[in-house]
Formats: sequence, C-alpha cells, structure tokens
Amino acid sequence: MAEMKGRVALVTGAANGIGRATALAFASRGASVVLADTDEAGIRALANEIDKVGGEAIAVSTNVGDAEQCKNMVEATRKRFGRLDMAFNNAGISGGGPDRADVAAYDLDVWRKVMDINLSGVFYCTKYELPLMLEGGGGAIVNTSSIMGFRSSPNIAAYVAAKHGVLGLTKVVCEEYASRNIRCNAVAPGVVETPMTRRFFENADIGRAALATIPQSRFGQPNDLAEAVVWLCSSAAAYVNGVCLPVDGGFLAR
Repeated sequence: MAEMKGRVALVTGAANGIGRATALAFASRGASVVLADTDEAGIRALANEIDKVGGEAIAVSTNVGDAEQCKNMVEATRKRFGRLDMAFNNAGISGGGPDRADVAAYDLDVWRKVMDINLSGVFYCTKYELPLMLEGGGGAIVNTSSIMGFRSSPNIAAYVAAKHGVLGLTKVVCEEYASRNIRCNAVAPGVVETPMTRRFFENADIGRAALATIPQSRFGQPNDLAEAVVWLCSSAAAYVNGVCLPVDGGFLAR
C-alpha cells in the first residue's frame, strides 16, 4: 500500500512499543517518517530497518520534555523533507512502580518529570509542529492520552492529571486550527503490552485482575494502536476532529 506516498509523518517515542509500531505502519503506507526518542540507538536501528525495505526515515534524538529539543526536532524535519503532514505525539512515561504514592506523599520531582514528558512534551511538540504543517496547507496530529484520561487511579496523580490534560489540549488545538485544515485527535490506549508496561505484566495476579476488566479478554498490542493512529491521520478520517478514540478492548464501556 502506498496511500501516504509523498507525505511526512513524525513519531515521538518511536524506539519501541506503540511508537515503533506506528512508525512502521506509516512507512508501510509509503510515508517518510521522522523517528524521535531519547533512545538514539533504537531509532537509528528502526530507521535502518525502514530504509532496507525501501522506505525513508530519519532518526532525531529528542527529549520531548525539553522545548528546545522539540523545536530542533521539527527543524530537522523541515531540513530533510521540507514539510510535515502527520504527527503522532506519543512519547510518555508511567510514573508508577516505586514512585507510586498518594497525593500528600507524592514526590515533587516525580510530579514534574511526568508532567514535563506526558503533558508539556505534547504541548511543545504541537507548538512547533503547527507552523510547519500550516506552511504545507494543513495536516493531522494525534496525541497519546490513556484510559486514565477518562478515569482515575490512586497513587499515580501525575500520570492521570497529564493524560486528562492531553485531552484538553487536543480539543483546544482542534478549535483553533480546524479552519486552517489541521485536525487534532487523540488515542486512549488501554492495557497494552509494551516495554513500559512490562513490570505490570510480570505480576501474574495483577495481570489476571487487569484482564478481567477488559471485555475482549485480551491485552492490547502495539499494532492495535498503530492502525488507529494511521486511520486518524488518513483521508478516511477527514471529518474526525477534536475527539479521543479509546483503543482499549472495551474497558471504558464498563
């Protein structure tokens, strides 16, 4: 398939998991791909993988929690391709594990780190992506929220707050830029098997309890999200704007 031939997609958090799967999905449809992550070795390996099968990709080492690095990421896109048609602002961290605590005990450094990556990072990326998209006549942005953008869970206040914030930002961008041919949507992954969630799956009891909350009785896979993101960026979703698409096996239906 080459329905995205001639278009350029940017993916943050591209070294593994959902980001990697989405970058490959864009490339398989003919798009040139900008791969951004702090794992420089990972994105370089992925760029080589895409190049070997006839695609085109560049790797740009980027910490999305740093506004200047996000600006440089988009400038690298401009320098190589001269345009940006699609962006998947996906990079994120969990803020769980040993950092879990109730609000009164929540570590301030953990709060800042999670908010910097999961919310400010999406803002920084969007801020610098928009002008390049406008130069090309429009585009499509997809942000990664979470099922925790609709619900809450104890002891992960920063993660829940950030993912709610991503939904608000997504709606604002939709309202501000829809008339200029830019669409902005979000996806809300459910429990997806990725390197970030590996610790979660190592505990069999927690895994079984989580599985019981999912009507489809399976955990998500990165490609489940990749296909949703590519669809939201495609002409098939031309009238879909300002929404968050849950990709959660029915979790939020309960």
